[in-house]
Order: sequence, then structure tokens, then C-alpha cells
Amino acid sequence: MAIARGYAATDASKPLVPFTFERREPRDDDVVIDIKYCGVCHSDIHQARNEWGNSAFPMVPGHEIVGIVSAVGSKVTKFKVGDRAGVGCFVDSCTTCASRDLDLEHYLPGLVVTYNGVEADGKTPTQGGYSDHIVVKEGYVLSIPENLPLDAAAPLLCAGITLYSPLRHWKAGPGKKVAIVGMGGLGHMGVKLAHAMGAEVTVLSQSLSKKEDGLKLGADHYYATNDPETFQVLAGSFDLIICTVAAEIDWNAYLNLLKVDGDLVLVGIPENPVPVHAFSLVPARRSISGSMIGSIKETQEMLDFCGEHGIVSEIEMIEIGQINEAYERVIKSDVRYRFVIDMASL
Repeated sequence: MAIARGYAATDASKPLVPFTFERREPRDDDVVIDIKYCGVCHSDIHQARNEWGNSAFPMVPGHEIVGIVSAVGSKVTKFKVGDRAGVGCFVDSCTTCASRDLDLEHYLPGLVVTYNGVEADGKTPTQGGYSDHIVVKEGYVLSIPENLPLDAAAPLLCAGITLYSPLRHWKAGPGKKVAIVGMGGLGHMGVKLAHAMGAEVTVLSQSLSKKEDGLKLGADHYYATNDPETFQVLAGSFDLIICTVAAEIDWNAYLNLLKVDGDLVLVGIPENPVPVHAFSLVPARRSISGSMIGSIKETQEMLDFCGEHGIVSEIEMIEIGQINEAYERVIKSDVRYRFVIDMASL
């Protein structure tokens, strides 16, 4: 076993603190990555504070991991020492499936999440990227395009794929009108990606405070949802709406902004149920759906797409000792638009 250093949540009510733990020795199909940067996802906060009720402590959060390969197993063929590599939201999949589905693995049983989970042996805890290194099976390691800065590429491993996957699945592109609800860590990635795909992009944000940013990042239009006229002016306008907010907003109001056969896709997860009325769906054959990250195959496709279009996240760099303050700022939406930890500060 190798000793790793990181920061961990030891209890749902306590701040993250320095922590040492064991990583497994590399197997013949493993890649060892020296972590350079790790993004801070709002789900890290939910997990560290047990807001979803499934947390196991001590927990090292972090699933937006980028770094440099420092060692490879004897059977590894896709990576070599010195390569730029990333790890996203899961490190194994389909462990109880008859065969691995390369397109749907993240929706199938046996998914092994990067932290706050257990490995395929059913007992070894997984620990995430708020640490100095990680050991991952080759099939779950991603290649970071050379033209993308590592620090700003880190959030692509969660925020990027979370928006890319539904945009691709619901065929965002030329001739499609796409609305992104929320202009935060997820939403700003949706604006960049939908714009690069050729869609006409509208941001629906609570206020106009980020309008300048939204237009600069690729939005064609920007509306404030605290203005009741917005929902009258835009009624029946969109082919696709992606809702990135986790607040309990009125989904019915947004469904009424869809065209016939339009889709409202949820990627933000409210804490409590939100009612949906049949009359928001039936008269225009609208749909409401959900989407969760993407497969390894699709995540690599997303990274390659971002490399081709020069897309990265808008970030604010922090040192690991600032993580508890960063959590509070994320909750207050006081970041434009994603915190990234410089792991050299560990």
C-alpha cells in the first residue's frame, strides 16, 4: 500500500481537515496519476455534509481530477509516464453486469464512484481527488487534449460531461433553440457547449447580473426569470431546456416555454419533490427527463470536442487550505464559475 495525503470530511458537521490514507498498490491494468488540480463540485458539498443521506466517513471528495501519469501497469497500453490524464465521477462500472455497456455504463448496476463508494471487492472505500495521487484502472482514465490548460480542464470531468451528454442526446445543433436554466458552474458550461454545437442559446437566470458573462461565453439571448413577462414572451419558444439548478423552482412554468415535442431535461437535483401538472405536458406532447454525467466513451468524446473548440471552464484557483471557505462561497453562488484546487498547495 502507498500512503496518500489529502483533505477529508470526517463527520457531516465538521470542516474538511488534512488526512492521510492508503492507496492500493498498482495492478497490471492500473494507471497512477499525480494529481495537479481538482475541481470543486457542488455534489462534493452534498456528500461531505451528508445531505443525500448516504455518506461514509472519513471521505476524501473530488471527482474532477487532472494530473500527470507517474506509473503504469504492465498491461496498460493507452497511457505512459508523463501523459496528461484525468479521472471523472466513476472508476469502475457494470461490476454486476453480464457485459460492460460502453454507452450506458453510468446507468447500470455496479457503478463504482470515485469517492464515497466502495471498489468492486465490496469493501474497500474509494477516495477522491482532494489528494496527491490516485490509482485507477486504465479503462476509466481519460486523456486530456494537449491544447487545454490542465487547471481549467479539470471541471470538464463533471460539469462538462453533465451538460455535453444531454446536449448530444437531445441533438442540440443548428436550427435548434436551446435554453440553459441557471448561469453557474454547470450552466456556463452548457452555454459554451451548446454554442459550439451550433444551437441558438438562451440563458434563463434569476436576474440579469451575469448577462454580460453569458453573452460573452456564447449565449444569443439572456432573460431574467424574476421578471414574470419572461414566461409570457418566451412561451412555446424552445426545442430543449436544460435545467441546471438544484432549487425547487416551478418546472411547469419552464415546460410551458417548450415547443410541441420539446424536452425539459433535469441535471440539477432538488432536495425535495417538485410537482408536475399533466396539462404542462399533454397539450403539446412535451417531455420531462433527467440526465446524469456520461460514459467513459462519451466523456472522452466530450474532451476531444472541447480540445477542437478550445473549451474549458471559467475558474477561480484556490489552495487546499481554502476549501471550507470555498464550500460556503459555492452555496452562496459566489464563484465565477468553478473553483479548482491547486494540489501543489497540499
